[in-house]
Amino acid sequence: MKYLAFAAGLITSAAGQMAAAETPVLTVYTYDSFVSEWGPGPAIEKAFEAQCGCDLKFVAAGDGAALLARVRLEGKRSEADVVLGLDTNLTAAARSTGLFAPVSVKADYSLPVEWSDDEFIPYDWGYFAFVQNRDLAAPHSFRELADSDLKIVIQDPRSSTPGLGLLMWVKAAYGDEAPAIWKGLSDNIVTVTKGWSEAYGLFLDGEADMVLSYTTSPAYHLIAEGDDSKTTALFDEGHYMQVEVAGKLAASDQPELADQFLQFMVTDAFQSVIPTTNWMYPAVTPAEGLPKGFETLTQPKKALLFSPDEAAALRDPALAEWLAALGR
Repeated sequence: MKYLAFAAGLITSAAGQMAAAETPVLTVYTYDSFVSEWGPGPAIEKAFEAQCGCDLKFVAAGDGAALLARVRLEGKRSEADVVLGLDTNLTAAARSTGLFAPVSVKADYSLPVEWSDDEFIPYDWGYFAFVQNRDLAAPHSFRELADSDLKIVIQDPRSSTPGLGLLMWVKAAYGDEAPAIWKGLSDNIVTVTKGWSEAYGLFLDGEADMVLSYTTSPAYHLIAEGDDSKTTALFDEGHYMQVEVAGKLAASDQPELADQFLQFMVTDAFQSVIPTTNWMYPAVTPAEGLPKGFETLTQPKKALLFSPDEAAALRDPALAEWLAALGR
């Protein structure tokens, strides 16, 4: 009996190993907050696996800008099939690597801009803004912020898409005057973090008066915590827009599964998760609309956005200005 039980165990184990070997694995590189327990990753993984017959594997690879650096370093040897978490400030640079493949996704986008990119698929969008406590006297421009004693936390543009977005925001608003704006802001900056999560955590811990984030961030506190004490400063010069995207790597060994995931990304099963987990506007409005509480969010009077090619051309000069002003 022991022998038979042992043999049966071997058969069961072998069958399990064969089943595991036959289950395709789709590897998606993304940013840290996306795969956190409170982020969209867990719910999206469950929903996609229910229909794909696969194992969806999210790999946290730092903040958004760090994703491109990792994929560029790994090249065709990368284990990733999909990269989720780039934005329009990075898509031109990503395309120039030759590592991404064309995709065909059909969607009825509700973006505030036209979308016609055949390599990168949008999944959410928002406006960069400084989050603060509601009882704080808010500045109405970068100049007012620079003239104040307010302390801010920002993210590094070399590793973080919000950090790079801030560079583009200042450049779009002030052009050649950007170096002077950065010089004025230098004594307001408490620290520069590698990514968004670290920066927002410092703000919540009371280490700064304001943190670079999004106009949608207060929705988290309102909806998830029942806390309406957070708001965003509305700047007269306008707010820079971010459109987050995903793309398929040309060297993927699961190209059809990657295509299936990208099409799934614009369905209600994915898009309905975004507002209350990633705390951004979905690229396709869910069937039930936006959650209650989103109607209370600050709406910029002016939207700022460079094209991908413009952003790529401006990145290095804007980064040099930032580094010179902050002495980093």
